[in-house]
Amino acid sequence: MTLKVIGAGFGRTGTLSLKGALEMLGYVKTHHMAEVLPSKVQVGLWHDIAMGKKPAWDAIFDGYQASVDFPSSGYYRELLAEYPDAKVVLTVRDVDSWYRSATDTIFAFGHAVPAWLKFFVPRVRRALEMVDACVWQRVFQGRFADETYAKQVFVDHIEAVKTHVPVDQLLIFEVKEGWQPLCQFLGCQVPDAEFPNLNDTNEFNRRVRILRIVSVLPLVLVGLALAALVF
Repeated sequence: MTLKVIGAGFGRTGTLSLKGALEMLGYVKTHHMAEVLPSKVQVGLWHDIAMGKKPAWDAIFDGYQASVDFPSSGYYRELLAEYPDAKVVLTVRDVDSWYRSATDTIFAFGHAVPAWLKFFVPRVRRALEMVDACVWQRVFQGRFADETYAKQVFVDHIEAVKTHVPVDQLLIFEVKEGWQPLCQFLGCQVPDAEFPNLNDTNEFNRRVRILRIVSVLPLVLVGLALAALVF
């Protein structure tokens, strides 16, 4: 299936809300990291890219009409070359709030995964390798933790999209603007429903807490085993 909409915005710029909006407008399905991580097939295809293999775009987007969020947003140029008639939506937000949000969610989540889980569960290891290569290394050159550097990457990315994408194919969009600019750009009728406000920050925080608890389980089990031997 040919992509009709390419999201060029970084994760944590309202991409989940944009996914919901596009699907309400009929762009079913819309590709998002939330679609990638639970899928063995998607993780495998993106892991191939991470390992330097030629992207199998048609396989990755089989059944999808749109893409948003990481990892695909980091490949917007390649996707536009593959699907030249697609329209590009660049989601943006204040750079300071974006960095805080990304640090507290997607970055924290990856670093909260315990080493023992990566070792014993190959699918987890492959997913983390994929995210590291396709996002943290490719987009941020391994320097996301350097706040000044990461924010400059964010700003430079916006300018690069403006330069690379033809003006008649590009919408620079903040999700708080709602339906009107998005529907006008896509040539869609404004739905008789509120624009989706899908914020998964609380879910990310919950998962990070769980992973931090899981990370100490081996130590607890070892401690219990030693205590049993002693007493």
